[in-house]
Amino acid sequence: MDITPEERLRRWRLVLGGGQADGTGVTLSGESVGLDQALQALYDGERGAGLGASAPSVARWLGDIRTYFPTEVVQVLQRDALERLNLRQMLLEPELLRSVTPDVHLASTLLSLKHVMPARAKATARLVVQRVVDDLTKRLAAPLRQAVTGSLNRSTRNVRPRHNEIDWHRTIRANLRHYQPQQRTIIPERRIGYGRRRGSLRDIILCIDQSGSMAASVVYSGIFGAVLASLPVVTTRMVVFDTAVVDLTADLQDPVDLLFGVQLGGGTDINQALAYCQTLVRRPQETILVLVSDLYEGGDRTAMLRRAAELSSTGVQLVVLLALSDSGAPAYDQHNAAALAALGAPAFACTPERFPELMAAAIARQDLGLWAAAQGLVTTRAG
Repeated sequence: MDITPEERLRRWRLVLGGGQADGTGVTLSGESVGLDQALQALYDGERGAGLGASAPSVARWLGDIRTYFPTEVVQVLQRDALERLNLRQMLLEPELLRSVTPDVHLASTLLSLKHVMPARAKATARLVVQRVVDDLTKRLAAPLRQAVTGSLNRSTRNVRPRHNEIDWHRTIRANLRHYQPQQRTIIPERRIGYGRRRGSLRDIILCIDQSGSMAASVVYSGIFGAVLASLPVVTTRMVVFDTAVVDLTADLQDPVDLLFGVQLGGGTDINQALAYCQTLVRRPQETILVLVSDLYEGGDRTAMLRRAAELSSTGVQLVVLLALSDSGAPAYDQHNAAALAALGAPAFACTPERFPELMAAAIARQDLGLWAAAQGLVTTRAG
């Protein structure tokens, strides 16, 4: 759509912030005035009035930006406000929290503040986190369920199934050409089955670095862990760690409880976390261990790599994600990433939308380095 010269000048005026130096000569009117004031409060605090330290003024500003901007832009402005205007303390006020548009970054901020949050704000903070969890679950749960169950079905399918093992949907599709109009039925010349199932088909262990830089990854991991735990075809454990290790498997039924059990911040001891995960392995050949970490090891690096090698040698499939978030690959320890890649576990960042496909590829025992490269994800290979 073509933009008129007047509209182009108006937009430049909003970007430049007005005053003698902007050079546009544009005078704003109507809704543009309110939009300009909302931007000025955030990005031109020295010249304008700013938001100050008043929770009511921040609440009004949050309402204004939801009026003037789409949700995606609102979330960007909120994140900028946290940093530029030092609103972290203000987020401890329940009346302000009720005005916020929830997103992953806000949820992780609230989780990091939970220990200093007044009691009267904690209930509201839980509601905000619950809204984030509900929104992300609605978007991500179905693709993950379909990817995991589909991959497991393919891996267990056989061509001579017993009656209770038949995959009727695939059998009917494969035999449509044998439809008998007179009998109004299909004669299945080839039956496709799932294979006999004995309990869960895979054991999945999520091992999540809860240092402060991994906050968004922790939120997404908690949601994916809860979804995986709801699938009877897999057994799911979730472990979080910094310099200590905490098993949160019991909280997987309620992802909000799980996230509030996370202690964001602190150091990193990957070796200790892998040692604990090693005790959880019952069926090495059927176990997928997903390590989500930027790999900055604060413990014993040599022992960590030896532990990873031991896990891989027993048949455990080790998946290393530098991040599970929308923001791409973070800063990470390239030496540790290369060393793990040499063990057959290339490290790469994964977006939440790609995670279901990743789990399907892991279940099918594909080369995850090749898979990640085909998806355009940054991979670390052995040096």
